Amino acid sequence: MQKVIASGNREASSSSSHGATGFGPEAEAEADSRETPAGSGERGASTRPGGREAAVSGDREFDGSERETGAGVGGQFRRQRTALLILGIIGAILIGFAIGVLARIPLNGSTEPDPGPVDVGFSQDMSAHHAQAVEMAGVLLVRSTDTEVRRLAYDILTTQQSQIGRMQGWLQLWGEPAQSVDGFMGWMTEPMGGHDHSGADMPHHSGPVSTMPGMATPAELAALRQATSPKLDTMFLQLMLRHHQGGLSMIDYAAQHADTTAVRTLAETMATTQRGESDLMTTMLTARGAAPLP
Repeated sequence: MQKVIASGNREASSSSSHGATGFGPEAEAEADSRETPAGSGERGASTRPGGREAAVSGDREFDGSERETGAGVGGQFRRQRTALLILGIIGAILIGFAIGVLARIPLNGSTEPDPGPVDVGFSQDMSAHHAQAVEMAGVLLVRSTDTEVRRLAYDILTTQQSQIGRMQGWLQLWGEPAQSVDGFMGWMTEPMGGHDHSGADMPHHSGPVSTMPGMATPAELAALRQATSPKLDTMFLQLMLRHHQGGLSMIDYAAQHADTTAVRTLAETMATTQRGESDLMTTMLTARGAAPLP
C-alpha cells in the first residue's frame, strides 16, 4: 500500500486574548490536509467543505464515515484534535487561576476593599454562564468544517475558560463557594445607571432567579451536538450571540457596582469583548442568510 505523506510543519495559531499557541483552528485544519507524493500514481486529494481534503490511496478513499467512527487516518486526527482541545482548556484554566491569585496580591502597600456581594455573586454566576459558552464552543471546534466560525469559537473558548479560572481563583481566596446555592443574580439589587438597547432602565432583581439570560436550553444543546456544517455553524452563531447578549446585564452591573478593582476591571474587559464579538456574529449570520434568535 502506498503511503500518504503529511506535508510541511504544522503552524500553531494563537489565541487573540491570551497568547496560547498550538491549539488553534488553523493548526488543526493544516493537520487535516494531506499531500500525495508526485509520481506515485495515486489520484489527487478531493477537497471537502471548509478546506478539508480526503487523501486517496489506490481505490480507497478515507471518507466521512471513518472520521465519525474513529477508524483510519480520519479518526486518528479527530482524536488528536479532541486531545489538543482538552490541553488548551486545561492551560486556559491554569493561566486564569494564576492571574486571579496575582490580582489579589497588594502592590506597594496598597489596600484593596474586601469583596462584597456583587464581587462574589458575579464571580459565581458568570463562571456558570461562561461554562456553557465554553461547552458550545468545544462542540463547534470538534465538529465544524467552517474555518471562520471555528476561529471565533476558539477565541471564545480560550478567553472565557481563562476568565472562569480567574473568577474561581478569587472565590477560593475569599473562602466562598464556587457556585451560589440560592439561585442566580440575587446580587443585582440596585437599579443600573444606564439603559438597554430599547432605552429602558437596565434590569435589576429583587431576588434570585432560576435561569440566567441568554442560556441555551438542554434541547438546544442536544440539537447543536447532533448538527453538522453548515447547519451547525449557523446554530452556533445564533446560540452564542443570544448567550453573549444575555450576559451583558450581569457584566455591566458588576462593572458599576463591584467593590474590588479586579472584578470591575474584568467586567469592563468582558463587556468590550462580548459586544465586539456580538457585532461580528451578527455580521457572520447575515453573510450566511440567517437571522439572530428572538
